[in-house]
Formats: sequence, structure tokens, C-alpha cells
Amino acid sequence: MAKDEEDDLLPDKDAAKGFYAKYEPKEILGRGISSTVRRCIEKETGKEFAAKIIDLGASDVGDTKHMMDATRQEIQILRQVTGHPYIIELQDVFESDAFIFLVFELCRQGELFDYLTSVVTLSEKKTRYIMRQIFDGVDYIHSRNIVHRDLKPENILLDDNLNVKITDFGFARVLKDNERLFDLCGTPGYLAPETLKCSMFEDAPGYSKEVDIWACGVIMFTLLVGCPPFWHRKQMVMLRNIMEGKYSFTSPEWADISEDPKDLIRKCLVVDPAKRITVREILKHQFFATVLFEQDIGSIKRRFSVNSRRMSRIVDLELLRKQSQFNARKKFQFAILCVRAMIRIKRLRYTAEPLRVEDAICDPYRVKVLRKIIDGCAFRVYGHWVKKGEGQNRAALFENTPRTELHNLYINNLSR
Repeated sequence: MAKDEEDDLLPDKDAAKGFYAKYEPKEILGRGISSTVRRCIEKETGKEFAAKIIDLGASDVGDTKHMMDATRQEIQILRQVTGHPYIIELQDVFESDAFIFLVFELCRQGELFDYLTSVVTLSEKKTRYIMRQIFDGVDYIHSRNIVHRDLKPENILLDDNLNVKITDFGFARVLKDNERLFDLCGTPGYLAPETLKCSMFEDAPGYSKEVDIWACGVIMFTLLVGCPPFWHRKQMVMLRNIMEGKYSFTSPEWADISEDPKDLIRKCLVVDPAKRITVREILKHQFFATVLFEQDIGSIKRRFSVNSRRMSRIVDLELLRKQSQFNARKKFQFAILCVRAMIRIKRLRYTAEPLRVEDAICDPYRVKVLRKIIDGCAFRVYGHWVKKGEGQNRAALFENTPRTELHNLYINNLSR
């Protein structure tokens, strides 16, 4: 895009002098119905941020007032949850008659949705890493008596180290004591049954913070196998499946996944919110049990001072090791082998039986390695058909035709 054309997309500089005095806007990172997200640089420090520029003039007067009120409510909620490592941090706010500027920390890796689209599925270890952070952030939100109501991979950003940042608090609400909500909002595939009941039955009891747990269960399911649990081409069938909690672990992808994540998903996707697992119980679940070689020992090292008793004891052990020719490396290697053996024994019943070459030729999708290759190729060919929101599903990709240029390339190769 030419610089003149790009400048035309920027708001009138007289409308928000405070923003332009402090930040220098750069390229566009994304667009919404009435907003644009740009990378920007703080002039004084040179630090990079993401600026969400909301155009209040994009709608009529009534909608403008509603948008202004909704944005101010979102700002208020963002300030209440600021400071948590897994929640997006609001850096600055600038208001004018025509625009609102929200300056956030910059997450270079983009949305979790885009990351999942590029890798197709995540391993149990990566899923554990990401979901622990999501649940930790949700626990913090709920502790402030706030319900997010629109948790989904598109509203979870990733920083350079693939740490999550929960964002988009446009539908979030601060709850009063024992308050129940009744309005229908969110993304269809992630809506909890109690939310849907509010739009179907006049005597519906409403919903509360439990809807976020349901959405997290849907996210976790999606990370592990690349598609959400309740998706269907016909939206009414999908909504009926949600109301009944109808999903399964029967697809080939689940054959390589252990029981712990399945158990946690079952407890998150419980139709009755009163029986649904809580965030505190989730963080204590076996799936998130600390594994020795995954534990961060940095904090443990920092607790040891040079003059402490523990450090003195470590020095004594080191002298003893030198005197008795104790080989710590071999002992550690032996311990690792024991741990790996125990893990293999534990997962033995989930390990697929050896597959003959004839079976692999007849049904290559049963082989994990081949399945990943097939899924990756399908995403590269059909990736342009992936739609965010209710249409997010890998199954929908195969209902469409590939790109024209790829089809022509294939024909040309055949003709040679």
C-alpha cells in the first residue's frame, strides 16, 4: 500500500492530538466492522504497541452513543483486570468526538486461532501449557466477579514466547452478588446450554460465570484435534447438540490422546452448570499435575542464598560426592529413564497397535504421522475457506473446492 493511501485510512490528526503526540502509527494489523488495529511506536521509548482505533462515526447517532458506552464499560473492566500475566494490558486511552484510541501491549504471534490453523493440532504438552494459562487468567477474571462471555481462540492472543493474553472484553460484565444474566451474546459454537435457554424459554434461570468454563472446554477440545466438538453445517443441529451436550471422542485423532485431557473436557462440558467443574478444581486436575521435567526450577534456585543453611548443605553434599566418586550425571540419566519407562507403561493401553503396511495403504488416515501430513496439506490447499466464528471447523474445508491456481497447476503437471 502506498504511503498516501495508508495515511488516508488514518483518523484526522486534529481529532486526537494526544495520541499522535505520544505514538507514531504504523501498518494495519487487523480490521473490524468499526475499528482498525495498527502497530504503533511510543516516541519517547521506542517501544511497540497495538492501537485499536474505534471509528464512532461509522454508525448513526443512536449506535454511536451505544458504542461509546460499551467501549467505556470495556475500558473499565480492562482496568480492573490489568496486571495479570495472561490478560491483555491496556496501556493508554485517548478519546475524541470521532474516535477512541485503545493502546494495548503488542502480541506478535497474533491469535491462537491463526496459530492453530497453521499447526492443525497441538500436542498434549502444548495444550497443557496454553490451557493452564487460560484457566489461570479466567480464575483471575472470576475472582474480580467478572464474566467474559466470549472466550474463543480468536480472542486469545500469543506473545513471542507463546504465552496467552486473553483479550476482547466487549461482552464482559461485572456481576453483582448472585446476579444472573439473560441476554444472548457470544459466538454460537462456544455458547453454553444455559445461555441458549435464555433465548428459548421465558422462565430460563439465566447464567453466570460457568459459561466461561464451558467455552474453555470447547477451546481445549479444539486445540487437541483441530475442530470444535459441536460444529455442524446446519446451525440448528449444532445448537441442539450443545443443548444436549452431544459430542464424542471417536474420531481417529483421539486414539493418541490420553485419558486425563478427555476427563477434564467431560467435566467442563457438563450441561447442568451447577454440576460443572469450577476453575479452582480445574487447576488441581490431574491433567495439570506438575511433572518433574516440566517444572520451572528458576524460582527454586532464587530461594537459595549463598549463606543459607540449604546452600551449606548443598556444599557438604558436593564435597561428599567428590570423596565417594558419586556420578550425578549417571544417576540423573538413570532417573530420567525410570520416569520415561513409567510414563510409557501408564500410556500403554492408549498406544495404538502396530499397523501393517497393507492397512496403512488402505487407510492412511489411521497412522498418526500420515494423518498430520494429510491435515497439513488440506489446510494449505483449503485454508482460504476457513471462516472465523461459527464456521470455524476443519470439516467445512472439504465441502469446498481448492484454489483455481492450484487446480490449474495440477492439470498442467498432468499434461506434461
